Amino acid sequence: MILCANPRAQYDAHAEEIDAAMARVLRGGRYILGEEVASFEKEFAATLGVAHAIGVGSGTDALHLALRAAGIGAGDEVITVSHTAVATVAAVEMAGATPVLVDIDPILYTIDPARIAEAITERTRAIIPVHLYGGAADLDAVFDIARRRSLKVIEDCAQSHGATIRGRRTGAIGDAGTFSFYPTKNLGAIGDGGMIVTADDGIAAAARLLRQYGWEERYVSRIAGWNSRLDELQAAVLRVKLRHLDHDNRRRRGIAAAYTDGLRGTALTLPATRPDSEHAFHLYVVRSLQRDRLAGFLHERGVGTLVHYPVPVHLQPAYSGRLGSRPLPETERAAREVLSLPMYPELRDDEVQQVIKAIHDLEG
Repeated sequence: MILCANPRAQYDAHAEEIDAAMARVLRGGRYILGEEVASFEKEFAATLGVAHAIGVGSGTDALHLALRAAGIGAGDEVITVSHTAVATVAAVEMAGATPVLVDIDPILYTIDPARIAEAITERTRAIIPVHLYGGAADLDAVFDIARRRSLKVIEDCAQSHGATIRGRRTGAIGDAGTFSFYPTKNLGAIGDGGMIVTADDGIAAAARLLRQYGWEERYVSRIAGWNSRLDELQAAVLRVKLRHLDHDNRRRRGIAAAYTDGLRGTALTLPATRPDSEHAFHLYVVRSLQRDRLAGFLHERGVGTLVHYPVPVHLQPAYSGRLGSRPLPETERAAREVLSLPMYPELRDDEVQQVIKAIHDLEG
């Protein structure tokens, strides 16, 4: 079976380095917020070209704490999308704010800037553009709106590690950027982990307090905070993988190019890329009017697929009926049609061709 995602393959690719890094932590005896976390924060910040990186327990926590560090809370509204992992919306509510969901661009699947302007009220305080599938949102248009209305921009980069916009890495452009290190991500840990990045000294200082009970000194809370800490083992693993991120992303782009070349002329809608950006291809997402039939056929041929995402957040049982009534037709259409094909750096060329052949066999 060709898996849609395969985090074990990434461990196997770097096993010697990862094993050595983990052994270093185990022998060192410091397992929470030690030198590995501090070093990874510095290395990650340098990679993005930002002043600050703050390691936290998950990508959801990164969004939650970034919002709070930026002064977003009860009574505030935050504009984002429904075509995303539920974590984006959950984090807004964890911060005490109200999510306001708008529709997506039908080609690139990211937030439609024209819909943002329609959703702004006197309570709007922030926008969360989600960089989806490895591709960047239209930040120029988002920032044009945000500057005119004095809104914060928090980039959700859970799927865009290493992607760039005009040479700048996603996450380094907004008031803050947030990352997930879930194992299947382009930069994945062996468990949960997340990061807040920012050039804003005030946001960084608040985020460092918030991730550990508001402590400025141990056991003394200056403000009320949480417990959300990136642990030493995860940081050590991520330091290894960070060194390989750009190489792995080049391989992802090569796989994507092979898919695009091999599937051109089929009935599928293939991924579009923004001309001023470099796509990280966290996922290779096609669209089909017969998505479920395609997925079933590929499964029979030994090809794993996934749907990102099958149910928009606003239609899920936990959120239905309480996130407003704004129509989201492009979001709902995408949810019916999108399908993620296998995509990870260790995917072999012959496996890519097997996927392509299976699709042609279905259409032939």
